[in-house]
This record gives sequence, structure tokens and C-alpha cells, in this order.
Amino acid sequence: MGKRKGKTRALTSSDLAKPASQQKTLEHFRVQALKAQTPMLMGTDAGLSEVLMMAYAVVSRCPQNFMLPSYNTDNRKKGDLILGGIISTTNPILNKHLSFTNINTTESCELYGTVEHIPHFLTFQFAIAEINGNEEILPNITLDFHILDFCSDAWFSLCGVLKILSGKDEIVPGYTCYPKSHVAGFIGRLPSLASHAIARLTGIYRYPQISYGFTETSLNEHDEFPYFYHSFPSDYSHFHGLTPLLRLFGWSWVGILTSTDENEIAYCEELKREIIRSGDCVEFLESIPDIMITSREELEKRFEQISNKIYKSKANVIIIHTTKIITIETFCFISYQKIDTKLVIFSMETSSIKSKALSVTPLICSAMNGSLRLTIPKGDIPGFKDYLQNTNSSKFLDQSFLLLRPAFDCDFLNDKENCTMSITDASLFDMDNSELTYSLYNMIYAMAHALHNMFTAKSERGTSLKMEFKPWQLNQYLKEVHFKAPDGHEIFFDEKGHAPTHYDIIQYFHFPNLPTAWIHVGSFKPSAPKDKQLFVNQTAITWKTPSNQVLRSVCTESCTHGYRKVIDREKPVCCFDCVPCSEGEYSNTTDAENCMKCPEDQWPSKKKDECLPRVIEFLSYDDPLGAALSSISILLFIITALVLGIFIKYRNTAVVKANNRNLSYILLISLMLSFLCTLVFIGQPGTLTCLLRQSAFGMIFTIAVSSVLAKTVTVVIAFRANKPSSKLRKWVGTRVSSYLVLLCISGEIVICTLWLIISPPFPEYDTQSVTGKMILQCNDGSTIAFYGVIGYMGFLALLSFTVAFLVRKAPDSFNEAQFITFSMLVFCSVWVSFIPSYLSTKGKYMVAVEIFAILASSTGLLGCIFTPKCYIILLRPDLNMRGHLIGKKVS
Repeated sequence: MGKRKGKTRALTSSDLAKPASQQKTLEHFRVQALKAQTPMLMGTDAGLSEVLMMAYAVVSRCPQNFMLPSYNTDNRKKGDLILGGIISTTNPILNKHLSFTNINTTESCELYGTVEHIPHFLTFQFAIAEINGNEEILPNITLDFHILDFCSDAWFSLCGVLKILSGKDEIVPGYTCYPKSHVAGFIGRLPSLASHAIARLTGIYRYPQISYGFTETSLNEHDEFPYFYHSFPSDYSHFHGLTPLLRLFGWSWVGILTSTDENEIAYCEELKREIIRSGDCVEFLESIPDIMITSREELEKRFEQISNKIYKSKANVIIIHTTKIITIETFCFISYQKIDTKLVIFSMETSSIKSKALSVTPLICSAMNGSLRLTIPKGDIPGFKDYLQNTNSSKFLDQSFLLLRPAFDCDFLNDKENCTMSITDASLFDMDNSELTYSLYNMIYAMAHALHNMFTAKSERGTSLKMEFKPWQLNQYLKEVHFKAPDGHEIFFDEKGHAPTHYDIIQYFHFPNLPTAWIHVGSFKPSAPKDKQLFVNQTAITWKTPSNQVLRSVCTESCTHGYRKVIDREKPVCCFDCVPCSEGEYSNTTDAENCMKCPEDQWPSKKKDECLPRVIEFLSYDDPLGAALSSISILLFIITALVLGIFIKYRNTAVVKANNRNLSYILLISLMLSFLCTLVFIGQPGTLTCLLRQSAFGMIFTIAVSSVLAKTVTVVIAFRANKPSSKLRKWVGTRVSSYLVLLCISGEIVICTLWLIISPPFPEYDTQSVTGKMILQCNDGSTIAFYGVIGYMGFLALLSFTVAFLVRKAPDSFNEAQFITFSMLVFCSVWVSFIPSYLSTKGKYMVAVEIFAILASSTGLLGCIFTPKCYIILLRPDLNMRGHLIGKKVS
């Protein structure tokens, strides 16, 4: 062992100070080492400093005369390099009461350990023998091992490591007593506290250490533990596989059960936080009490509480994390006949104790049937089963390794030569279900490959590895090691010292009188792209639901299409209300947080789960209202044409002549056109129709009103011209009325021309006025221009009404003013009421209102002015005589 350079972790002299009596111990150890001609580990006294202080602090707390179950070959036959094995199968025996003043309470370990760890020892022996027999790995170099059972105790573990480094039963800190061998590194699996302690110690000595089991998260800090390597990720690593599994099946509301162990509770608290971070919720986190240390009354109370909570819970998925078999058996007891329909998911650590936890009565553990488990992939070690069957105890065991006695069918102590391995215990030697032994096998090979690469590099430089072996030099070769395992899986370590791995997802079934079934249903590969990390064969899963449907585990059932989630801040995010989407919005996804608006030309369906094309609405000829208005327009056009025909036929009669027949023709023609122009308002609006609608209507009605105004002025001139010495005689004739009509029309022409040039009407879709419909209408372009046209016609109508009203008492034979007064009264009334009606309606009814106003006002003019004349012409021809009219006038 070489001299340590650089700084170590923060260890102060006060922390590791040695009593005065230990100064003699140091000299005693030095003398012993020199007598044995053992090379010094640290060189001069000045080099001991920090490392020796820590070593002595450990030795000072090692129990005197302590014995650890161990297995190693005879020192005289040891190989060139030694791998230290750190394996715990026994438990410490307390032979003193716990005391705050005496920390040396553990003096020895139990004689017999748990036989389920025996394959780990045998795997060590098998792998070392296989490597030594392989000429391609470490040629001319013999690899050996020294395994100590570290008794699941941190101080025993530290003492054991120092014992392996010293090579003697009596620990010699700072020295090695192997005559021709070197300790290369350590491989093991220990509880977290012991792993921490050993990682600190081996890190100070700069020996590489590989863990082939699960390790806690703090050991992931490669800067703090640069010589520590993992075959599995940290305890929390499989969270990233568990949370996607919950999301895959929509299990947003789950429960968690664990033991009362503080480490396991902390693990579950972190799991709960990870589930919440992923967007799901945890309804409860309960710890199952330990029946060995809890009073009967408290047990019954807690069992009742947990049982009721599980039974009444909406969470149909329960995650169990524990490394204690008694916790699993207790869960089976409290869940009997109560949660058979719920699904249990076991963490990887819990799945690793399946062999014993599932040995309870299947009837009681019916809740476990169909459970899902995240496990490390299993691997087959080639030739290992044959090795076990052909192995006898004398081949590799000495009497100190007593914990292996349960694996032999013989008198182990008195007949070791004839003792052979018993393979009757399926739970012990079922290599197909052994994840850790396969991992241990690969990690031994990883250490061997790293050593081989270092030997090769040194031999190329002409350096002898055996004479100049430095353990810290092995570290860089472990970082670069890369080889294939027997199953083809590549073994290497990333920048954090982790070997790549993936998880299997299996489903468990166990029924009476039937073999246990482990069904592979999926896997999780953290190294794969994020969208391909989780794979689940859903068809391979058997659900505890009718028709084998996927189990539901939610606080609130998903909001269906057409609804959105409303979160209650006083409840977890997984508990929410579902409310329908607002008017004009839709949702086509489950559990939508917000509804979406449809495009302008679409509208939500009745269920509000999709957008449908809006119904395009306009006043069409197929519409009953449009058909009625168009029919009325044509009928009135025909009536007006008949009146015009009558006036043309009887153009030489007194009544027709007396009322300026040319203006009558113009008025009748304009009324005919006004009735026809309403047809432009009916039908699908287009660019041309929108341009023609209001401008044609304005021009035609202006002509009609101008003709009425000219008629009125003609009556006034005719009445005034009959007086003696009247100057109006020269204005009597048709030219005045024609000029007046042209003058009035020119004003409307100017307004309409400016309107069409500056802001012409255009077709548009109105999606706001009517729910669920899209109105195709003409946008007036300029509202001012539209009301300017209406206002100008109103001004002419009001002027006609005023003039006609003033001359209403003129002689009847020449007076048409009374009829004009009534017609203008009707005209003005219609258009005054049109404005509020027009503004208060939408869509096709707005067009219908304007058509109605055109028809009503035009009919008023036709009826009030021409009905009396037609009556005289057709029914009272005797009155249609000039003499009668003159006589009537004289009278």
C-alpha cells in the first residue's frame, strides 16, 4: 500500500485522537510487522498521520477477541492478488446492555445466518476459479479472495476491512502481512450505514470498492466517493420507472405503505414527492407497525385504522416499499378479504424479498395476486448449477464458515469430506430468480478485467505489477472497463460510477395447488430515449376487473370531451370538478384544463366535443320569408305595371293630363323598379349584389320622391298661375318639373358615387350575431354614407309633405296635394320606424326589415296617389271629363 497524497474527508485529530495507551500499541504493531518482515504500508512515522489515526480509531472500538465468520484459502497458498468480499448474512449479538458510556456492546455474531445469501459466497468461489482457469484474463497471475461475514454491523464491517488489509487475525493498522500478495479491492453488499463506513475507510486507503446490491442516494456523489462503484443505481433511481408506469395507466391517485423503519419512511416520503412532481397524487402514506415491538392494544388500533383507510380509499393502486418480511405478512393479514380488488405495486427492494414473503398462505395473500413488481433483470451464470451439484464441502470450506451448514445434507463438522451440497431448497438455489448473484458475478469480472488492463499497460512499459502494485492506480482502469456479460449485456461504469442497468416489470400470481407464476409484462430502460424508456405489454396483464379492463385509480373520474377541469385549491390537484365548456368553446381531450375556441367558420357540436362548420345563413328564395317577400315584390311590380298601362292607355283623358302625366310615368316606373330592387336583397350576397343593393335602392327611391316633389311643386305653380297678374305663368309646363327631378337626383348621385369610391359595401360573414350560425351579409362599408342616402330621401319626402300640406285646400280639379300629403305621411312613417327596427335585428331579418320598408313605402305612394285616379278612370269615366273638372272647379 502506497502513501496517501492530497486531502481526505474532514477528519480532525480530536475526532480520531488516540489514548496514551495506544502509543504503545502502535510501537507494538510496528515491532511485530518488522519481525514478520512485512513491508510497511505508510513508510515513516510522518506518513502515518491521518490514515493511521482513523485506523486506530476503528481498532480502538473493535470488540476484543471478536470473531467474524470468514472464508479464505490458506495464506501459504494465496494468489498474487486478493479480492476482499464484503457480505453480511448474520446479525450481531448484544452481550451487554446498551449504554451511553460503553459503545462496545456487540462482541460476536450469530452462528447461523440466512441461507438465502449462501449463493453469494459460492458465486465468489466459482467466479474466481473460472477467472484463474481462463488464460485470456490475468495470465500468469493468480486471483484469490478473502470473504468476511460483516454481521450487518458498521463497526464489525470496519474491523473486517482492516483485518483483510492486514492479512492477520490481529489487526495491524498501516501494515499488510501478506508475504507475496496484494489486496486489489473490495466487492460487497451491505446495509447503508455499513456501506458508508467502509466507503469512507477504503476511500482513504484508495482501494476501489464495488457494490453489487442497492445503495442509498448519498453514495452516488462520485466526488465524495471517487473509489466507489455501483452495479445498481441508487435507491431512488427506479422512481423514474415507477412514475411513468402510473402515468401510462392513468393511476393518478395512489396509496403508499411501508414499515416503521425511519429509512424506509424517508424513502417513501421521497417517493411521494416524486409522484407529486410528476403530476399525480398520493392519498395516504401509512407505516405498518412492527408486531414484535408494538403493544397488542396499539396494534389492534393501528390495524383497524389502516384497514379502514385502505378499504374506503378511492386509491385502487397501493405501492408497498419495505425490506422487512414481517411487514409484508402483516399487510396480508390486515388486507384479508378487504382489498382483493386493489392492485399492489412492489418496489425493487420489496421485490427482492419475494422468496420468503410469498411463502405465506395464498388465501391470506390473495391481495398480492396480480401485483406488479419492478425487479432487476435476472441472468444465468453459465455452468454454475453444475458447479453446485458437483461441489463438496471439503473442496473449499473450513470449519469457521459455519453458516453454510444448512445447505448440506450431512454432519458438516464430523464428515466434511463426504458432505455434498443440497439443492432441495428451490428458494435458495433458484438461479433463474437470483438477480444479486448474477450482478456479483459480473462485478468480479469487472474487477478482473480492470486488473488485466492494468497488468497489460504495465507490462508494455516493462514494469512488474506484482512488485509495484498501487491500488489507486486500478481506479482509472475501472472507469474504462468495458466488456460483455454472458447474456450479451454490456458492462461499464458511467461518470458517476454506475453500471448500466434496466428494470423488468413482472406480474405475480399464486393460487392453491398451482405453481407460482411470474409473468414478464414490461421493462424500463433509463438509458434509452425518453419516449422509449418504458415498455409495457398491456395484453399480457391480467386485471382484477370485469371484462379484464384496465384498473382505474383516480380521485375524480376524468373529464370527458366537452368538459374542462376546475381545480379546488383546498384539495389535491388530482381532485377536481368537471364543468361544461362555455358557449362557443369545445374540448376534444380527456381532462382538458382549458376549452378551446372554434375557428371563425365553425361552431361546437351539441356535446361540445368537436367543431362543426357553421350554418351559413342569408335571406334566400328557399326561405319562407324570402319566398313571401319576393312574391309580394313581384305582385306589386305587376300591379304597378298595370297602373302604368292604364295611364298610358288613358293618357289623353282629363285626369291623366291634369296631374302631369310625364311625372306620373316617371313615378310609376320608379315604383316598379323599387319593387324589383328588393329582389337584389334576397339570395346569396356577392360583391356585385352588395354594390347594387343600397345604391340602386337609394337612386330609385330618390327618383320616386323627386317625382312626388315635382308633382307637388307643379300643383303649387298651377294654382298660383291662375291668379290675375301672376308671374308664375311662365313656369307652367313640363320643363320645370323635369329640371326639378334632375336636380334632386343629382344630389343622391353625388352621395352614392362618393360612397362607392371611398368605402363601398362588401360581403362578409357575421359570426357574432347569431349563436352557432354564420350570417352571410353585406357590410355597408360606410355607415355614414348609408344613413346619408336614407337621410337625403327623408329630406325630399319631408319637403314634399310640407309643400303638399300647405296647398291641400286648393281647388279639387287641380289639387293632387291631398293625396301627396297622405302618401308622404305613410312614406315618412315607414322610414322613421325603419331605423330602430333595422338596428334591433340581426342576420336575415335585418334584410327583411329593409325589404319591408321599401315595399311598404312604395305601396303607400302607389296607393295614395294612383288609387283615386284609377278609380275615376276605370269606374267613373263620367268624372274623367274636362268640362266636369272645370265645372267642379267653378262651383
